[in-house]
Amino acid sequence: MDNISKEARSRTMASVHSRGNRTTEVAMGKILWMAGLRGYRKHWAVLGRPDFAWPRLKIALFVDGCFWHGCSRCRGLPQTNKRFWKNKIEKNRDRDRGVSRRLRRAGWSVIRVRECTVELESTVRRINRAVSIRRKEVASGSRSHIT
Repeated sequence: MDNISKEARSRTMASVHSRGNRTTEVAMGKILWMAGLRGYRKHWAVLGRPDFAWPRLKIALFVDGCFWHGCSRCRGLPQTNKRFWKNKIEKNRDRDRGVSRRLRRAGWSVIRVRECTVELESTVRRINRAVSIRRKEVASGSRSHIT
């Protein structure tokens, strides 16, 4: 049972924004910077508006909040209004899959990172590997559709 009023909960949920979140976007930005991964753009104007993108390399990095994107490891559904939340989170997940699929078809490499894995070394290695591979492909001209 929730221990705050419906109005207070509504204000709290309304204050959650898709940009500048400390546990997802800001944390990932600091990690990318410390790892020496530069050259990205934030909220690049491509399908899905990735949190970070390397446009020339066609790499899109999405940092998904565990609650909003239905991470079963971290967050269960709220105890109230379960049908609404289940539907909302399922729509988010469907949208994520569609965006990833369409970007990949357009030649983009798509990386999705969950909030709970932002600080893992394996996450940084995965991003670094994708950037390195694409940089080599661009340098060698082996992927002609990358601009």
